[in-house]
Amino acid sequence: MNISIKEVCRSLRKNSTPAEKLFWQVVRNRKVKGYKFNRQYPIVFEINDVRRFFIADFYCHQLRLVIEIDGGIHEKQKDYDKLRSEIINKLGLQVFRFSNIEVLNEIDVVIEKLEKIIDELAN
Repeated sequence: MNISIKEVCRSLRKNSTPAEKLFWQVVRNRKVKGYKFNRQYPIVFEINDVRRFFIADFYCHQLRLVIEIDGGIHEKQKDYDKLRSEIINKLGLQVFRFSNIEVLNEIDVVIEKLEKIIDELAN
């Protein structure tokens, strides 16, 4: 069965983690400095003439900014996450990561950090 990128994104949106849901509530509808964020956004690229994609947890097209919310699984896949971030950076995008724990326990601190990131990228 061949599943489309759109279907994968839709499924991920339906099955968001509690941290992703909270982050989305805080950033949606241009609530942070007027910038629009999309959730579960596909980043499509080619390597060796093969079309591939990553799905960013959150993406701001205007700033070319990817935000990843990392859960426990990311402790076991640090090398993969590092490679993924390097590929995304080579596409001209910036990647920033927050842990589920940070988002759930310190959302105000996370948003302050995000605002600083936005300020740096916007200038």
